[in-house]
Amino acid sequence: MTWLQTILLGIVEGITEFLPISSTGHMIIASSIMGINEDSFTKLFEVCIQFGAILSVVVLYWKRFFDFSRFQFYLKLVAAIIPAAIFGALFSKKIDALLESSLTVGVTFFIGGIILVFVDQFFKKSEIDKVEEISYPKAFIIGCFQVIAMIPGVSRSAATIVGGLQQKLTRKLAAEFSFFLAVPTMAAATVKKLWDFHKAGISFQEGQVGMLIAGNIIAFIVALIAIKTFIGYVQKHTFRAFGIYRILAGLAIFGMIYAGVIKSGKTENTTEAKPATEQQLK
Repeated sequence: MTWLQTILLGIVEGITEFLPISSTGHMIIASSIMGINEDSFTKLFEVCIQFGAILSVVVLYWKRFFDFSRFQFYLKLVAAIIPAAIFGALFSKKIDALLESSLTVGVTFFIGGIILVFVDQFFKKSEIDKVEEISYPKAFIIGCFQVIAMIPGVSRSAATIVGGLQQKLTRKLAAEFSFFLAVPTMAAATVKKLWDFHKAGISFQEGQVGMLIAGNIIAFIVALIAIKTFIGYVQKHTFRAFGIYRILAGLAIFGMIYAGVIKSGKTENTTEAKPATEQQLK
């Protein structure tokens, strides 16, 4: 990975992490286009810079996260992450395998786009506009929607926002609760990825630690702007535009796969297809 690729992936992560268009899907396609999708460090990088993006949520909503008098807020987040924690522990290998598939991203982009085009018509009535009004069962159900987002291209943000709308949250609160839920979920994913990296006996090569730091900083700054813009947008508009974008992006992915610009899935019989080793990073 080069420094230019580091900057580009950091920008992509910052823009897409909290929009309902799938940051994972965009990162998979971006790294595939740049030809670095099968590199072990790239896979680590794509997960770890999510930490920079979620820090933007903590900064923007710091009063919420550090108001310890409202302990129920934290308990509701715990209730919401339980489904993903259980599912992730049981099916982590299958989930990792899906991360190799550009075709999966294209399909989920397209289907998710159709859903977002019509989602506002499905859930017209919203009654809950404060986090305090979200019950534990509702938080858990929203967390169940997050499980769907483990399929690359679905979008964790899109899934949890749809879950929030289904539980009668306003568009603004559904988006904000999705942001809040990202903090413990993505923090846990980052820690796990770093641990797996260490457990595999892989060491960082020259410049890679600096790339991780730079990627997180870029993702943090860009995500700050993206969140503020997104919240302002959903208060006045529907999710239709994001749905149309996803449909067009899905079609574009199919076109790139057909044209051979990117591969549909993992390449077999290559050194990168084998378990990660230190040699892979050299």
